[in-house]
Amino acid sequence: MSEIAESLLGLLLGFSLDLLLGWPAWLYRRIGHPVGWLAAPVTLLEARLNKPAFSNARRFVSGAVLTLSGIAVAGLIWAGLTSLAGALPLTAVWLGLLYWPLIAARSMHDHVAAVADPLEKGDLPNARIAVSMIVGRDPNRLDEAGVSRAALESLGENTSDGIIAPIFWGVLLGPAGMAAYKAINTFDSMIAHRNSRYEWFGKCAARIDDLANLASAPLTGFLYALTTGRRVNSVLKVMCRDAGAHRSPNAGWPESALAAALNVRLSGPRVYDGSISPEPWLNGDCPDPDGSSVRKGLTHYRRLLALTGAGLLGLTVVAVML
Repeated sequence: MSEIAESLLGLLLGFSLDLLLGWPAWLYRRIGHPVGWLAAPVTLLEARLNKPAFSNARRFVSGAVLTLSGIAVAGLIWAGLTSLAGALPLTAVWLGLLYWPLIAARSMHDHVAAVADPLEKGDLPNARIAVSMIVGRDPNRLDEAGVSRAALESLGENTSDGIIAPIFWGVLLGPAGMAAYKAINTFDSMIAHRNSRYEWFGKCAARIDDLANLASAPLTGFLYALTTGRRVNSVLKVMCRDAGAHRSPNAGWPESALAAALNVRLSGPRVYDGSISPEPWLNGDCPDPDGSSVRKGLTHYRRLLALTGAGLLGLTVVAVML
């Protein structure tokens, strides 16, 4: 079997393991999680390299060096482990174990389901607690529509960041490419915030993340459109019309596609750090979502995962036959 076929077979296995098991709590208690292995030193170094007294130029350079170094280290470690796997029997199995922790499909589903469950029961306080685990806005200022929008926006964006983009880079560059992407995404989520503390320190991380998602974000939106069956064209029209209105150059693609798939509006004004951010609406002519919309969003998400698995299986079969 060729190296490409073994890598794709390993990726399919890793994706399957994540869907079945997620990242088990007992395993997390024993060894943590690879993303956490990176996050801990980033937190420590950021406190030393990003002091308010430093100039913007110094903070930008320090943030860029930290970001690029972290990406390189993650990629090199997984490249070394990939090389080791290639020397062992059942290489695809070992590669699957390398891919497994770098995909977050099960975790995303579980977090959004934890919001949908109390919403459908009319339990807004617990829905606010659940949504605070996946978004940065103030949950206490969210009504049912606000909680529903937050959950669906997180689902849309993180379908790209947590599933499709890692798989995209895994297909292209193997486990090392997937690990490097996860490092990029981790830096973006940790230090690329639009506030006085991180504006300059995280600027490099934000731009690299934008570039790394240029292909996967529209691809995620396209996959969400496919989950609607005969409504594909209408969803794609909304996505192409509204994606550019989003403050993120990439998040608008999957979020607007999911909004159109559900016939609801997403984004819009929201509160961050006590101030209102005047974001434009996506699919703004439709009504606000509610708890049932979040549940339907999960249905589309599961269809998207099935399409992704089928695509990976097809690529693997072709690679094995060549």
